[in-house]
Amino acid sequence: MKVLEAKNLTSGYGETDILRDVSIKLEEEEIVSIIGPNGAGKSTLLKTIFGILMPRHGAVRLRDEEITGLSPDKIVRKGMSYVPQVDNIFPSLTIQENLEMGAFVRTDDYRDRLDEMYDLFPMLKDRRNQKVGSLSGGQRQMVAMGRALMLDPTVLLLDEPSASLAPMLVGMIFEKIVDINRTGVSIIVVEQNARETLKISDRGYVLAMGRKVFEDTGKAILENDEVGKLYLGG
Repeated sequence: MKVLEAKNLTSGYGETDILRDVSIKLEEEEIVSIIGPNGAGKSTLLKTIFGILMPRHGAVRLRDEEITGLSPDKIVRKGMSYVPQVDNIFPSLTIQENLEMGAFVRTDDYRDRLDEMYDLFPMLKDRRNQKVGSLSGGQRQMVAMGRALMLDPTVLLLDEPSASLAPMLVGMIFEKIVDINRTGVSIIVVEQNARETLKISDRGYVLAMGRKVFEDTGKAILENDEVGKLYLGG
């Protein structure tokens, strides 16, 4: 079942179009990767889907509802969360406070959800009263993902989750993405670390110069020599 569809999106900043006529879809419980060189429009695509940017053309549908043009605070209430590449945590607050901030639109008792986040990210549990600014990059990324999951979304958008992490932590973050997916969350991942994200992805899209230039299963993209030379570093 299709949970998210972006159709013929054109979007950008000011008078400049960064994204041009791009269409993607996300099926139930899939992991879909968006890869491509710097400046390809990957992050612009996520921001447009999440309502941070208004598309000049095209539409976004979440399940059977059009959400094009809705503000992010309305979109999160419909079951989509987004973890940006930067400024995705509150460094002066504790882990627990960051997670509680993620439940900002919930009106119910979210303590059970908080426990679920500590089960998903056990290394955060014993540090729950520690300021997030003192954590490692990988731990901060876990806090950011946990905060986004506090609303129990059906769709999660991740922008460069492995950026600036030590190599030993990159694999751990991708393992956590798989764990999140196994709880029933459908995920779109924008990544520069193309090979690693394709290994865990059901499908992938390649963007270049603001356009979609290739799509296939994650395995097929990894095995495609031409795509490998152009976009995966040989």
